[in-house]
Amino acid sequence: MTSHEERPEWAVRLETEREARGWGRWAMARRLLTAVGIDHHDPTRVKNLGRQILGYEKGEHFPRDWSTAYATALDLDEEDLFPEEEAYTLPVGTVNESPVPEHGSDEVKRRAALQLIGAIGAGTAVPPGVLEQVLAGIEDALDGPLDLPEWERVVHEHGQRIVTRPAGALVGDLTADIIAVGELLKRKHTTPERAGLLRVSSNLSGLLAIDVGDMGDQRAARVTWNTAKRAADASGDHDLRVWVRGRAAEEAAWARRPARVVTDLVNEAVALAGDPPSRGLRSGGLARAHSAHAYMAADRGDASQARASIADLHRTFERMPQSDELSALSFRESQLRWVESFVHTRTGHKQADATLSRAMSLYPAEAQGPLANLALMQAAHLVRTREIDAGLKRALTALEDTHIATTARLSLANMVLQALPEQARSHPAARELRELTTAA
Repeated sequence: MTSHEERPEWAVRLETEREARGWGRWAMARRLLTAVGIDHHDPTRVKNLGRQILGYEKGEHFPRDWSTAYATALDLDEEDLFPEEEAYTLPVGTVNESPVPEHGSDEVKRRAALQLIGAIGAGTAVPPGVLEQVLAGIEDALDGPLDLPEWERVVHEHGQRIVTRPAGALVGDLTADIIAVGELLKRKHTTPERAGLLRVSSNLSGLLAIDVGDMGDQRAARVTWNTAKRAADASGDHDLRVWVRGRAAEEAAWARRPARVVTDLVNEAVALAGDPPSRGLRSGGLARAHSAHAYMAADRGDASQARASIADLHRTFERMPQSDELSALSFRESQLRWVESFVHTRTGHKQADATLSRAMSLYPAEAQGPLANLALMQAAHLVRTREIDAGLKRALTALEDTHIATTARLSLANMVLQALPEQARSHPAARELRELTTAA
């Protein structure tokens, strides 16, 4: 980026305001589109506008068509954001007399404080990075030791909450914590401290990838998983390296990414676990890799391979330390039975009904997402056994009760539709289910 002295004041201000809110250029583009009334954010349009934003922030051209949208998106007065009309035409390289202050300045802190007060007053979430800006002066003065155990507790809590909260509910919190850890990584640390922060950032990134993937943003999920994988590798935590790949493989399978992508992630996880496996057991990473392999085999109708993967999963599970804690960062019997339920339902196994009942009994009532997914599997099983009305009713209830159609939920709803015999595909409830999945 061109230095502050070489850019018009308004160009520096646009970059400063955007970064103070923790927004990337594509996030800024989406907010500009929303500000002009475009709610559907076509990826190509977002990318093109993102490139324009880079030009604006370099001071190459003034955002004449977007100035009002900028003011709306940033919640600032347009006259305050672009105070001097003559600045609009300053050539690149002109020295500004009063450049906008840096992020750590009193002006940026004042803006952050106003954002914090405004968010709390409106009852909305505090934007990522804002609280850290408000507290920056105190933190700099304290310059205290890094509290890695506290960050590990934060990861632990997020891992539990993500299982019981609706898809996307933790995106803001996870993003804010990732930004905070990123700032900490800029400081000097001992080698063990840096490894610990990288471990925390990998876990947080993995959880964020799960949440955005559930919402259907597969590009964001893919990019975030790649970051989680690199951070895990840099941390040197071999068990975490297996977990990132195993869980990413599961998510890739549900997102219907190419089979090669899923297989590569599974193979990486298995290779990292060793032979005999000694890593990936504590976090359940190896178990998740076998689960992904089972999903993929069942989906393509390979019952034999699916059974072999389930057998691998059982052997791995027997060697794992057992836990009663429900978390995205662990693997317990409920997840094992969940995988079995999917495979048995998808392949028409005679024990599907019993496996589903067992799985549902292991989840607490607040785990609405996993229970809704199991209910959709039950619906598919009912349809397969020619209980059409009951199956379709079960599927519609599961989707309506959860309100949010996640990637996995849509895939399972489609499994119900695929199980319908030809003569039942025009059933009113089938049409309604099809409409719900199409709309989502």
